[in-house]
Amino acid sequence: MYIFYRPMYQSEATSFIDGLKAKDPQIAARQSEGRALLWDKTIDRDASRDYRAARVAQQPYVYQAAPK
Repeated sequence: MYIFYRPMYQSEATSFIDGLKAKDPQIAARQSEGRALLWDKTIDRDASRDYRAARVAQQPYVYQAAPK
């Protein structure tokens, strides 16, 4: 038996989220749609490679004039 085992305990945050999901069953679908807008994107690996190759190295102190 675990010393911190609490089978009937449910935090306030968990009970709030469960209640919210019970009130609005479509919340999970809208959540996945929102995630798809920002995170679930395909990456163009050729363009990414070109962007990395075109980067210019920054000087250690950006306000110092470039040496001649």
